Amino acid sequence: MMRSKTFIATPPGATIKEQLVNRGMTQKEFASRMDMSEKHISHLINGEVQLTSDVAMRLELVLGIPAQFWNNLEMIYREKLIKAQAENEMDEDLEIIKKIPYNEMAKNGWVEATRNSKEKVFNSRKFFEVVHLGLVRRPLIPGIVCRKLGDGEKSDYAFISWAQRAKLEARNVSVNPINLKKLKDIIPNIRKMTMQDPSDFCQVLCEKLAGCGIAIIFLPHIGGSFLHGATFYDGPKIVIGMTVRGKDADRFWFSLFHEIGHIVLGHINQSEGTTEQDEKAADVFARNILIPDEQFEAFTSKGDFNRSSIVSFAEKVGIDVGIVVGRLQKELYIPFGWYKDLKTKYELTA
Repeated sequence: MMRSKTFIATPPGATIKEQLVNRGMTQKEFASRMDMSEKHISHLINGEVQLTSDVAMRLELVLGIPAQFWNNLEMIYREKLIKAQAENEMDEDLEIIKKIPYNEMAKNGWVEATRNSKEKVFNSRKFFEVVHLGLVRRPLIPGIVCRKLGDGEKSDYAFISWAQRAKLEARNVSVNPINLKKLKDIIPNIRKMTMQDPSDFCQVLCEKLAGCGIAIIFLPHIGGSFLHGATFYDGPKIVIGMTVRGKDADRFWFSLFHEIGHIVLGHINQSEGTTEQDEKAADVFARNILIPDEQFEAFTSKGDFNRSSIVSFAEKVGIDVGIVVGRLQKELYIPFGWYKDLKTKYELTA
């Protein structure tokens, strides 16, 4: 039996049980007369198996009640079962939809804008490609890895929504077969792009990664996701999703090489996700691609962090000066308020 606010779905087995009680007949005797196993009769009475036309005919012979009656009872039960289940799932989804960043998703054009909660639920089910929103917290994108600086239920739903959009957009991106050797070979060329304007490097970056079997997707930030980037397999391609709107160039490039690090180091598609060691390894990979530790340590050992020295060092190692400033700030060589004018901001169209 299943209940909802409006419906009670009672299996035909309840009526069969009443008939047995009225006749003083045990389930064992009934099973024998029906020429069926006791196990199957037990499942039938408890509504765990469907009452078929064959069983209906047997019931007519054993209990003297027309087969049509049993067929109708089964049909009504199945209809009410579907309605009760749908109503219960809607009630559950109406609670879940409060945790999903629907308004931001609508603002970005990912789902249709509406104030009706049930419409939000239906639109979200289609967006996530699930029959009910309770499935959203399952690993819909297995093996995904991400650079994410916060945790919590709100953060999880924001992240899941963002990653699903990346997955949907990546379907429209054509890529070559995955080639990790080629990816490693083009990393120096990608690094040189840090000196360019996004209008110059963006399309080229997409093409180079597509040549390695990687679709890179730029998406706006979703509030509460604390997300910089994420990487996952999607069929025959790898997807890198990046948040870019209002982002410092140094954060963008660090996040991109962090995600590339996960790919090169073989961290994606692990059943349990990445470990803390994996994340640290990807950080080290990104840090050393942008500014090799040996060069950075030689510069910082001099203790000269004036503007001209930083600009000169950036030119020497061939990197955007804002990336040097960002690393000096992160490793506490200079205060975070210093040289803000040397840090580039990216506004890419997502």
